Amino acid sequence: MRILHVNKFLYRRGGAESYMLDLAELQALRGDQVAFFGMAHPENIPTGYDRHFPKFIDMNPMPRGPISQARGVGRMMWSTSARRGMTRLIQEFQPDVAHLHNIYHQLSPSVVAALRDAGVPMVMTLHDYKLACPSYSFLDHGQICTACVDGGLGEPIRRRCKDNSLAASLALATETWLHRRFGAYDPVSVFISPSKFLAKQLTRAGIYPDRLQVLDNFGDPASTAAKTEPGGPLVYAGRLHQGKGVDTAIRAVGLLGAQGRLIIAGDGPERAALEALAEQVAPGRITFVGRLPRAEVLDLMRSATALVLPSRWYENQPMTILEAFSCGVPVIGTSMGGIPELVTDGATGRLITADVPMELASAALALLRDPMNAMAMGQAARSLAIQRFVPEGHTNRLREFYAEATRQTRKSRESRKAS
Repeated sequence: MRILHVNKFLYRRGGAESYMLDLAELQALRGDQVAFFGMAHPENIPTGYDRHFPKFIDMNPMPRGPISQARGVGRMMWSTSARRGMTRLIQEFQPDVAHLHNIYHQLSPSVVAALRDAGVPMVMTLHDYKLACPSYSFLDHGQICTACVDGGLGEPIRRRCKDNSLAASLALATETWLHRRFGAYDPVSVFISPSKFLAKQLTRAGIYPDRLQVLDNFGDPASTAAKTEPGGPLVYAGRLHQGKGVDTAIRAVGLLGAQGRLIIAGDGPERAALEALAEQVAPGRITFVGRLPRAEVLDLMRSATALVLPSRWYENQPMTILEAFSCGVPVIGTSMGGIPELVTDGATGRLITADVPMELASAALALLRDPMNAMAMGQAARSLAIQRFVPEGHTNRLREFYAEATRQTRKSRESRKAS
């Protein structure tokens, strides 16, 4: 099978990219031919099709200046360069199916139109809440907010929930309204939700409920080495973004005193502020190592007593949890979004309340003082990963979705011919 993966970034930037790249590697090992389409970026993996990619544009934060803003907003609504590039790549690669990931803003659903016109079946994995929440995250000025689900698309404008900017919030709301109004995502046959929580929110919002399928992401526990020695620091691995709550972990380590050490792997817009906070509340006990290759991230996890994920937003199904479980490491995570679907409190980790450093510190201290119990939790987490998150089951289910998309596309094409 010839599979085209479509995502705006084509390097390991976050969970969506890690999932896509790991899946593509797995599919290639099974004998599929795999290609990629995305936005031009200096960190992209080599693809052989880079000449077809639209130019790089940074949309976070939104571009400044009237000309740059106009270009950025135009790109969000409909990217003619992305559509042209996709059309050319389709002609060269001739995909049997397209698997879409995060295409919003930099690519836009113009790529969906190009695939539709070429008769390419499509499935789309939803890695965030963008189709229900214009600003992706169900956050309003740092606080949980689902107003767009219940109150409509005027809410982002009224609340100025994107960077406290009327212009940016208006642009996001307009983008979502236009794409819904003109059915920009209608040609996608199957929408894949990694968590039940995300599927529930999309169903509440009326976002293609009849096409939603829940499918866990996958890990690779069978070929991932497990933690063998008890003890170690706390570890965080992921984007340094306000919604991830890394500041809560830093303050918790400050409360732990000399017993608390935290290693932070990742990069993002909050890094400088987090480094300053760490120096203020826990000097010398928090280490920032930046973005690491996946193998080094796994080594770091195996060195940990626990992985911490103190998110203050609704996580979907974080790949870092699956990786930690594969390594035999328990997770301390907030009881929000899709995290409780993975972490069982007291069995495979601990569930805590967001934005409460003392609660995180208490959960961490119990594991740090009883490393053998932490090891037992990690072993239970690994057993769960081996049962639930195996690659073969995931790819077999995807094959069924690809086949369903092919049937639906063929049926739609025949219906248009008949009319």
